[in-house]
Amino acid sequence: MKTEKLFVDTNKPDKGIILRAARYLQKGELVAFPTETVYGLGANALDAKAASKIFEAKGRPQDNPLIVHVSSIEMAQELVLDDLNDYKWLVELLWPGPVTIIFRKSRRIPDIVTAGLPNVGIRFPSHPVAQKLIEIAGLPIAAPSANLSGRPSPTDEFHVIEDMDGRIACMLLAGKTLFGLESTIVDLSRGKPTLLRPGPISVERLKTLLPDLEVPEFVKAEEKYSGPALAPGMKYRHYSPKIELILVEGDPRERYKEIITFAFEKNSIILCSRETEHLYPGEIKRRVLGSRDNLYEVAANLFYALREPGEEFERIVSEAFPETGVGLAIMNRLRKAAWRIM
Repeated sequence: MKTEKLFVDTNKPDKGIILRAARYLQKGELVAFPTETVYGLGANALDAKAASKIFEAKGRPQDNPLIVHVSSIEMAQELVLDDLNDYKWLVELLWPGPVTIIFRKSRRIPDIVTAGLPNVGIRFPSHPVAQKLIEIAGLPIAAPSANLSGRPSPTDEFHVIEDMDGRIACMLLAGKTLFGLESTIVDLSRGKPTLLRPGPISVERLKTLLPDLEVPEFVKAEEKYSGPALAPGMKYRHYSPKIELILVEGDPRERYKEIITFAFEKNSIILCSRETEHLYPGEIKRRVLGSRDNLYEVAANLFYALREPGEEFERIVSEAFPETGVGLAIMNRLRKAAWRIM
């Protein structure tokens, strides 16, 4: 399959270019597109045949549900059984933005989109290109991340091309994404609000809005999750680079000698913070993800760093980061990506 690549300016999206991409969606084809979190791989969420192409293109297990993207609260209401007026105060604070909320689904959503579950994850992205694509297509878009299943999510147009060129009909490309981690997922379909996946909107922020928010132990990803996939990213191994990744838990200022030992065993690159870079010998290659005082910077660079080494290195050795704020999401992704955790 030849993939059409369309380049668009994030700040001033060309409606003519987006219309070309939208027409592919209307015809039941797949389109990769940017969001503020990562690039998504989209299909018409109301078309079971179109949605099935997502699983084929990614090599994604069919019991792993998809998130449905909308361009308005009104569009979201058409897809769920819950009355969104009951949650108006919440959705108006969180949407548009990097938060997926799970509601009971309406019959309009095919079962393949939700992996047979009675609930659906809805997201109203804030990225101007994503919003325009949904508006112009006139369709809700089912979209996981636009990468081969198991690989780090794409945060740059080059990552999308690397994984999806020749597999899908169209790519709508707009440079690097903002947050670099997938959306926070909150389940409101089972009574008590529950965090299913940490993301850019932190637990601390969510608890100011939802004081009774339940945060299960599995969101830390310290142990493999063995239950049903209630949301993307829960059940299967994710985010893994092509080479071995060792995650060294704890404060790197106390465990840096072990990090150095693992790095010297093979031709390695260390993922570290700006504050701890000086701990490592000059002959060891290292990638500074950002400051430990600005974990959003670390998050934005994480997936890029997991993809970057290519064939130049045999091993990645990563420091751990504080699990406050977006740090919980960073550690969730690192633990899921790691080949070994020390």
